[in-house]
Amino acid sequence: MPRTSTRLTFAVLATGAGVFAMLQSLIAPALPTVQHALHTSQSTATWVMTAYLLSASVFTPILGRVGDLAGRKRTLVAVLATVLAGCLLAALAPSIGVLIVARVVQGAGGALFPLSFGIIRDEFAPSEVSGSISNLSAVIAAGGGVGMVAAGPIVSALDYRWLFWIPVAVVAVTVLIALRYVPESPNRAEGQVSWLGAALLSAWLVALLLPLSEAGRWGWGSARVLGLLAAAVALFALWLATEARSRSPLIDLRVMRLPAVWTTNAAALLFGAGMYAIWSFLPGFVQTPSAAGYGFGASVTASGLLMLPMLAAMFLSGVLAGRLEPRVGAKALLTAGAALGALACGFLTLWHDAPWQIAVVAGLFGLGIGLAYASMANLVVGSVPPEQTGAATGMNANIRTIGGSIGAAVTGVLVTGRLQPSGLPYASGYTHGWALLALLCLAAAGAALLVPAHRTARVPAPAATGSAREPARVR
Repeated sequence: MPRTSTRLTFAVLATGAGVFAMLQSLIAPALPTVQHALHTSQSTATWVMTAYLLSASVFTPILGRVGDLAGRKRTLVAVLATVLAGCLLAALAPSIGVLIVARVVQGAGGALFPLSFGIIRDEFAPSEVSGSISNLSAVIAAGGGVGMVAAGPIVSALDYRWLFWIPVAVVAVTVLIALRYVPESPNRAEGQVSWLGAALLSAWLVALLLPLSEAGRWGWGSARVLGLLAAAVALFALWLATEARSRSPLIDLRVMRLPAVWTTNAAALLFGAGMYAIWSFLPGFVQTPSAAGYGFGASVTASGLLMLPMLAAMFLSGVLAGRLEPRVGAKALLTAGAALGALACGFLTLWHDAPWQIAVVAGLFGLGIGLAYASMANLVVGSVPPEQTGAATGMNANIRTIGGSIGAAVTGVLVTGRLQPSGLPYASGYTHGWALLALLCLAAAGAALLVPAHRTARVPAPAATGSAREPARVR
């Protein structure tokens, strides 16, 4: 395939990754509708979100590594077909159990992020890689915003099942174009998938994320939460030991220890905590009836419209990051993005009495998200050898998700820790939550300052091959 078709390749990658990002947030505003339509309880309906989170966390790094080994186009097409099947199953689901299974299937689409970054690195001219990764990151970031904004109008005008029928049509066309026009990867990692490493990675991720997601219902001091968290620590230690000894590790820990990689991952953990918590709690804040002493009693559609400035700012700043990165470096952009997030949460702590204030804060935070998403991906891709791109970027996305789960769980404790007689949270719960998120984003900016800049690092070779790796340029 000639390289002149990189625009079409990018369109395929952006469509697939954008649809998956949209599926992350599209169903959340419609959960009450799903609960009523499928005659289930609220606690059971929340598994529509939890199952998706757990599935994506497991599949993202594993299938990213499979792409490194077996070929990224082949894996990309398989993942897109899996997402298509998951969306079709969800659209036809006759019960909540089938819908939850469908969401598990859709979660495999998390691998679209690392696979797409790897294909861009393989197929695009070196001068285009940074800008293309930034543009794709902007699409991914904006996809989550599109889900928040579009859910209300789609459910109101059609039905919640159209939240899945629309992706079915889009992904079906994307699969066909990918089969025809996306080239296969010239770079392949040596070795094979470490299924023991994959099993242990899956086990500690589920043991960590499940109690973080369900602690609000189970109770932080419950045996289930404490037992699973203890199991997560033990399984994580066992996974590290297994990967360190493996001749073909699922995740090369030598790559994870590179200064540019671990510092970027630290920033991803902290910034993810702030970002996902804002996405989770800001719509609920504006939907709260003003009788509670705060909030605006906004509908799902109206609260989504208040998020429009965030959506627009995420996309614009992500695209702008690609133009700025060659001049100022990805480190500076990551630091600026995290600092903007801290500034937005700080403003929100003090000023949240009018819809325009929420819109301004959303736009400011969106600028930070766009810069941070683009720069994190570029820092990781520029720091690892080509055959490790999928696994490394998959872990970065996963670490951001882990941070998001932690941030949402802790913010949930602050918001719902004390309730008014009406059952609604006090305003102080939200303001304490916003203040915490500001500190987390500020800590992310501090971690970004630790990222080494303007240096060339040689990645140590895994024990399996003993071969030298190409130097990676880190900005």
